[in-house]
Amino acid sequence: MASTRTGPDSDLHVEAQEILADLRAAVESGEQNWFPALLEAVRLWPLPVEQVGERTYQYLVGGEAFDWLLLAERLSAEISALVPEEELETLLFHEKFPGGATEEDFQALMGAKYKPHLNFVYGVRVEAALQMAVAEEIGKEHRATLIWERSGRADEEAFQRIYGRPRAELFAEFQASTGLATGEWLSLGELSEWRYWLFQYRLKYSDPAKVASDTRKGLAVLQRLNLAARRREEPPTEPD
Repeated sequence: MASTRTGPDSDLHVEAQEILADLRAAVESGEQNWFPALLEAVRLWPLPVEQVGERTYQYLVGGEAFDWLLLAERLSAEISALVPEEELETLLFHEKFPGGATEEDFQALMGAKYKPHLNFVYGVRVEAALQMAVAEEIGKEHRATLIWERSGRADEEAFQRIYGRPRAELFAEFQASTGLATGEWLSLGELSEWRYWLFQYRLKYSDPAKVASDTRKGLAVLQRLNLAARRREEPPTEPD
């Protein structure tokens, strides 16, 4: 699958194509198991953003948060015919490592990109989960007043509680400071940028104790969602 250049630095584009070729060769020859080979390609990948056909892949968010799973999705398209379909789907949809690989294995194979990966987890995924958690709290508080949920006011109130300002006001500031999201809808890359911007805003302006408490709240929801997704994938147990 050929990709187009994303900027004036053609050397990075050439380097990316060489990494893709090495990945295919390693998996085809059996020289490496596909997962370590994929992660090696992820670790070496030089492009922060890439246009492949009509799709834009934005791997680096806010200049410091790395969406490794998005890059894995893009790279796996090069080797999908060579790897077990179930293992690949489990990795991409549930971020479950194949072959008994552990988080320590993942960290070692990711190298310097592991810290930017954590930036993405906390700055994008946990931030989204925090917003969900607070909206759920507000929904429970106003259980008898269904209009809260129907009008979206729970989400608005969640922004006020988390960030201390209305969502529209924050979004206008985000647009002005980044020049992003000028259209009516957010792309996936812009949505990640927006969440990471909110994460940085929260760190800058919230009390440290509130930052810690809110982060724990977001982590709890993210873990709950991940556990529920894994349970849905588990085969049903046979009755005794």
